[in-house]
Amino acid sequence: MPGGSLPDGEPLPDGGSLTGAQVLALFDAQLTSRLLDLAGRWLRGFGEGYYTIGSAGHEGDAAVAAALRPTDPALLHYRSGAFYCLRAAQAAGAFPSAPPPDGSPARQDAVDPHAPSTSREQRSEGQDEDGAARRDAGAGPPACPGPGAAGGRDAGAGLGVGVGVGVGRADSPERVGVEEAGSPDRAAGEAAPLPVGAGVTVDADGDATVGVPDLPLPSLDDAYAAAARDVLRGMVASAAEPIAGGRHKVFGRADLAVVPTTSTIASHLPRAVGLGLALERLRRAGGDAEAAAWPPDAVVVCSFGDASVNHATATAALNTAGWYDHTGLRIPVLFVCEDNGLGISVRSPEGWVAAALRSRPGIRYFAADGTDVVETYRVAAEAAAWVRRHRRPAVLHLSTVRLMGHAGADAETAYRSSAEIAADVARDPLLVTARRLVAAGYADGAELLARYDERGWQLRRIAEEVLDEPKLASPVEVVAELAPRRPVRVSRAVADSAAHAAGPGAGARAEAFGGKPPELTGPLTLAQSINAALADGMLDHPRMAVFGEDVAAKGGVYGVTKGLREKFGAARVFDTLLDETSILGLGLGAGLAGMLPVPEIQYLAYLHNAEDQLRGEAATMRFFSRGAFRNPMVVRVAGLAYQEGFGGHFHNDNSVAVLRDVPGLVVAAPARPDDAAPMLRTCLAAARVDGTVSVFLEPIALYHSRDLYAEGDGEWLAEYAEPGAWADRHVPIGRARVYGVGSAEDLTIVTFGNGVRMSLRAAATLADEGIGSRVLDLRWLAPLPVADLIREASATGRVLVVDETRRSGGVGEGVLSALVDAGYVGAARRVAALDSFVPLGPAAHQVLVSEEAITQGARTLLAR
Repeated sequence: MPGGSLPDGEPLPDGGSLTGAQVLALFDAQLTSRLLDLAGRWLRGFGEGYYTIGSAGHEGDAAVAAALRPTDPALLHYRSGAFYCLRAAQAAGAFPSAPPPDGSPARQDAVDPHAPSTSREQRSEGQDEDGAARRDAGAGPPACPGPGAAGGRDAGAGLGVGVGVGVGRADSPERVGVEEAGSPDRAAGEAAPLPVGAGVTVDADGDATVGVPDLPLPSLDDAYAAAARDVLRGMVASAAEPIAGGRHKVFGRADLAVVPTTSTIASHLPRAVGLGLALERLRRAGGDAEAAAWPPDAVVVCSFGDASVNHATATAALNTAGWYDHTGLRIPVLFVCEDNGLGISVRSPEGWVAAALRSRPGIRYFAADGTDVVETYRVAAEAAAWVRRHRRPAVLHLSTVRLMGHAGADAETAYRSSAEIAADVARDPLLVTARRLVAAGYADGAELLARYDERGWQLRRIAEEVLDEPKLASPVEVVAELAPRRPVRVSRAVADSAAHAAGPGAGARAEAFGGKPPELTGPLTLAQSINAALADGMLDHPRMAVFGEDVAAKGGVYGVTKGLREKFGAARVFDTLLDETSILGLGLGAGLAGMLPVPEIQYLAYLHNAEDQLRGEAATMRFFSRGAFRNPMVVRVAGLAYQEGFGGHFHNDNSVAVLRDVPGLVVAAPARPDDAAPMLRTCLAAARVDGTVSVFLEPIALYHSRDLYAEGDGEWLAEYAEPGAWADRHVPIGRARVYGVGSAEDLTIVTFGNGVRMSLRAAATLADEGIGSRVLDLRWLAPLPVADLIREASATGRVLVVDETRRSGGVGEGVLSALVDAGYVGAARRVAALDSFVPLGPAAHQVLVSEEAITQGARTLLAR
């Protein structure tokens, strides 16, 4: 070979459509991942590494990455290190291309994984009918790669059985004789196949010299080194880590289309389904392809372990994908189950994972030996092509092994026999790939070991470099990306929406409302005001979608979404299956795809089934991606108690502690119709501007309330503001509303939701007794309106907290803590619901706050 160059575009014998250069690139990704696992334990050994869960045994997933495009969004399992390294090479154009069909020189750019596979007629001679290369039966595996190890190539490796040709290095060729006593499959006189890249010279005596060029050693700054630097920075919690910035060790980078996941068991799968559904809806809707977050024909890939198959979130995601497929909707998602048979120490029963995945209706099943990159690539390419072509979900079940235990501290000898561990070692994916390269004559063992050693020293140098990088060193640095607030921009966005509704969008708005916009229909209830604000939001945000249980055809169980589907179509207002985890997952994926999702959770009590989708997924996306990814979302939740004639704790839940505990999550609780619309507009604007995730908590008992003090007074109704007034009536996040009753000098009542109506009525009773009150409606439960709270508390020096949630973990605890932290020195008292579930019927009044309890609490406070 002139200049020692290798024919990179030539298919590797027994490698299917993969070329030798591609298999070598896969090997590079695999060994980089393995060495990262070792580096993690080395770093941990002297207290500088903080993550030792590795990918050892799962490195075959590099072939899954190779079978996909580098623009396909990937949500990766924590054992997908080789996938990440190969994706980095793809994005950098460092993964060699497949041979073009016309035989012209291969381009040195990323491979098209969906190019036609090499036919059997095009493969090298020396293969049997099933495509397996015929090689010397005695050719053994190279020694296990390791720093300082030595290895060599079997003399017959890569050649046909019975052919006595030794393969020497190019710089010291071995002179051998060529025999023609080939296998019975070879015609008489047919020459034995030569190793890929081999050069042959024949001297005057007729003796042949076969030489194979040296493999180039890894570059010091190649794509694998860059990927390794990313991962090592994550292990040492470096602030320079490109995705989480030292906040967590995750696989993620925006330019690689790798979305960070937090490693909670399968919690990212519902998001992957939502992303697939959103991508397909956006593709069918058309629009500006340049502005789209992902290519229109993208395939979503998400990997997970076999133990995760049993988890509720995995079950929800797989069920939802199949459910939508059954209804005819398309979701282009490739689930990749990396099955090593263990969940830490708990074994997956033999055949269980395959049976569970095969039985999923609407999901195409593919399976491959995940330790063999050739088989994995072939099946993964087939699966990815099927998903891309049909826009339907599939699952790729990879049989893998787990090497080096679950994590650094895991002594697996306590629960696994030495024979079982040895059996896994024999299937080591690195050795399987090395054997293929050696058997094909593309490399010898010594070259691969030298490659391993060189990469190992390279990673050692990088590890030492990242150790010196700064860590997050202050609270401000840590929370900087948690949930940034830009209230001025949000206010401007609301003003822009108003200007559009009153100007260019006026015609469409009039048509949507049937010529009678809500500001002309008279006073509205809380439910009607929210309905009108949702319609205005849909008009203003073309990518906004409203979905949930019963929201479309029925218009919601309380009529809050009535008429929206008729106005905006079934693609933007649609019913979902009965599963809150999946509803939130759809929202998470839609937000990631560039939509503005507004999912509805039918009742607050139903949210508790799916809380981790908000805590572990929605609220962490910005935090673990430094804002590179975001999932804007406004989650409407009907909740709180006092529902007349329809009760029980599932329909009268008064527990919001889990929501207030989620860092960065905004919790809005409008009580009045004239607050609900502007607060909803604020949440929608914050989602667009800052990627904010909000929970819009709607008090069920106030949905259709009309009166405040007396029957028929209509004082709980309110006019809907015309667009020209939206900017002036804007309600910023974290700002309260104050009502003065009487002199408003004696007492400050702090409350929210149903408590506002009860407190205003109680304040009227107190006013008749000569007690002046100011009622502070918090409106926002997270973040609390602390500045307004302190101001109004200090104005009277007496604070009565009226909290319809429970005494333990309720909102009142946060209010009182805020007062103490601010140095408030006045009197304070709390009236709250008992620590009880809400019972059915009249018994509910025994545990909930009442007007009588409020007035009595006020009198007791004033008597001090």
